[in-house]
Amino acid sequence: MYNPNMLILGIETSCDEPPVAIVEDGIHEIASVLASSADFSIETGGIVPEVAARKQLEFIIPVISKTLEQSHLENSQIDAIAVTVGPGLIGSLIVGVESAKALSFACNKPLIAVNHLIGHIYGNFVDSKKAVEFPALVLVVSGGHTDLVLMKGHGNFEYIGGTLDDAAGETFDKTARLLGISPYYGGAALSKVASECKESNPILKLPRPIMHSNNFDFSFSGLKTAVRTVALAKKFSFELIAKEFEEAIVEVLVFKTIKAAKKYDAKSILLGGGVSANRRLREVIEQESEKNGFNLHVPPLKLCADSAVYIASAGFFNQNKLELKDIQPNPSLGIADEIK
Repeated sequence: MYNPNMLILGIETSCDEPPVAIVEDGIHEIASVLASSADFSIETGGIVPEVAARKQLEFIIPVISKTLEQSHLENSQIDAIAVTVGPGLIGSLIVGVESAKALSFACNKPLIAVNHLIGHIYGNFVDSKKAVEFPALVLVVSGGHTDLVLMKGHGNFEYIGGTLDDAAGETFDKTARLLGISPYYGGAALSKVASECKESNPILKLPRPIMHSNNFDFSFSGLKTAVRTVALAKKFSFELIAKEFEEAIVEVLVFKTIKAAKKYDAKSILLGGGVSANRRLREVIEQESEKNGFNLHVPPLKLCADSAVYIASAGFFNQNKLELKDIQPNPSLGIADEIK
């Protein structure tokens, strides 16, 4: 159960940037601060785990202080602290968890452990104009994960299916590198190229991997191989290949999401994760949801990427009663795993 009129400070350090936020009652954002390391990661050619952990350590206290300053609240006014315990980079997770423990102990506030993947879902609850009806079918799609989950209510999640190899976001990034579009943060750059492409050629048709299988799993590694084969043939422009590649991934994601929503009699469909910012995915799933009578919820763009706002929200709606000593980072935590 959760308490009304509750202010939760959320800490999210699963990767390379330490966002901190304060959210009221799980739905109202009060303050949010992020120390971005994007420029630094571009210089290093990607995220270096050891470097990411050191950057987290460097910025975590100033970001917490800045968040409290922005909110005009004192430590004593915070009711609880929520922190990501996994999945993520172990060094970065340790920084967040230990910082949250220290703050919890010093301020005598309860600490709530949050699964980062479940957190993604709660980007749909913060400052939303319409309520989510349960059961809801959730597609969590990011750089490291592609999962379908049946959400029967807060704290009640059933795993439906997920990727067998590469996640959708990872496939976007690797394909962008393969096509020479961008060496880093390539997924967004590829989508931009795809959206601006005015070409069309019915001859170019990439596979839609296991789209019609009798389960709700995904597989995208073979799609990368198909793109490489087409690119090496040099019969089509990289812009056109990017456009067809995006269409292939979006078609598979939307088809399986709608199919699962029908099977489990969902009332709502929710998106979450970094790839939920993809313009084409949002466009197609909106069309298909409306056509099939599902209420669609998509998080605002700022809550698609890693955010402490949805960690605080998830903490409010999914409060656990763990002892401080029992809250430990778990880099391999799955979306359906219980936090123990």
